[in-house]
Amino acid sequence: MLDDVLDLDATAQAALLRRGEIAPPELTEAAIRRLEARNPRLGAFVHLALERALERAKDDALPEGPFRGVPFALKDLGAAEAGMPYHAGTAFLRRAGFVESEDAYITRRFRAAGLISLGRTATPELALLPTTEPEAHAPARNPWKLTHSAGGSSGGSAAAVAGGIVAAAHASDGGGSIRGPASMCGLVGLKPTRGRSSFGPALGERWSGLSVEFVLTRSVRDAAALLDVTAGPMPGDPYFAPPPARPFAESLAAPPRPLRIGLRTSAPRNVAVDPEVAEATRATARALEALGHRVEEAWPAALDDPRHVIVYVAIVAANTARALASWGERIGRPVEEGDVEPLTFALAARGREIPAVDHLANLEYVHAFGRRLAAWWETGFDLLLTPTQAAPPPPLGWVTATREEPLRPFVRAAPYGVFTLPFNLSGQPAISLPAGLSGEGLPLGVQLAARYGDETTLLAVAAQLEAARPWADRRPAL
Repeated sequence: MLDDVLDLDATAQAALLRRGEIAPPELTEAAIRRLEARNPRLGAFVHLALERALERAKDDALPEGPFRGVPFALKDLGAAEAGMPYHAGTAFLRRAGFVESEDAYITRRFRAAGLISLGRTATPELALLPTTEPEAHAPARNPWKLTHSAGGSSGGSAAAVAGGIVAAAHASDGGGSIRGPASMCGLVGLKPTRGRSSFGPALGERWSGLSVEFVLTRSVRDAAALLDVTAGPMPGDPYFAPPPARPFAESLAAPPRPLRIGLRTSAPRNVAVDPEVAEATRATARALEALGHRVEEAWPAALDDPRHVIVYVAIVAANTARALASWGERIGRPVEEGDVEPLTFALAARGREIPAVDHLANLEYVHAFGRRLAAWWETGFDLLLTPTQAAPPPPLGWVTATREEPLRPFVRAAPYGVFTLPFNLSGQPAISLPAGLSGEGLPLGVQLAARYGDETTLLAVAAQLEAARPWADRRPAL
């Protein structure tokens, strides 16, 4: 029975726990057994907290939140936990034995909801790639085909959820790092609006506002309920997203009005779109039309401005340089070339060369680009439908660097960020939903993007699609 429970979404698990049909220690022990059986193949977890999880599950003081007793996982980047290792995919922090001293606000909110973390999940070094294959530890493998990538930078969390270990896991997204792994692993991946949850107390923002934190889930209702858990400002936040008129979970109660939805199946910058990916997107468009929505080929012209990618890379480079300097301050010595992977060092070197005035000009461009992108929604459109990624999941080893070609991964990563990163620049919410399997049996995803602050519409339509084209029974045969 407990194996069947582990295959449910977090909402269903929480309901069984609430009714007393199972107890938190029972479910936690079952999740640990599955983790121990599957993680050696998946590479999902890099730091385990199994004894602590069991202690928490047995504690009568476990918070009476909406997910009381549900097993969970935290990505090893963001969501800091006092007393737990924090290595951000790097070998130098692992060698330093770095341990966090303070809980992040989002970690406190997960804990207050009653979630029980089994440990921390794999991420590429400093979250820089759409695959999780750092030199610091084993790669995160796709549960659907272990020779392929689970995505990045939240690949470990995606492998843990798709691999049936936990029903939901913390993730973050600075260019597609929630939506990409969701697409590659057949999951729901919501990138919330910029400022929807806090980066405090350690940071005001990450990657100059490009990044957000949230979760990967198996169902839309889990995404909605967990957004209610994590959303809202904390003291000292530099900005925050406008609160919804009602809880996000309530947005699923009734279907939305008929909407006008733009469709794009071609990619900007002449990036080739795999035919199976394009057809999965068109099939989703047909499903939306059958639900009463109006779908037409249309998209914001700003998406075709090639400069946005150049500026994005420059901002990431500047932030990578700062990250290495910051970590050097925390471990008490400079981070040197031999401490990091070739891509990381090359990006940081580029970032250090960017004058302050140029960095500020790049931020001004981002704000202007975001306004141009968002203006399209003011012309009468409610959502934009695209593929999540232009290609199916790549084999492990494809999106990696060498000392001779340190920037090779950024070139090869183009199909995996071309549709997602514009909405990190604009701060708009976007969601990846399962859209079937490729001929190789690998998951494909579609993306829906909404106007700033409008997760409500996004979640309501996603729930409609989930009901019309269910994916809950579609699982990898581990």
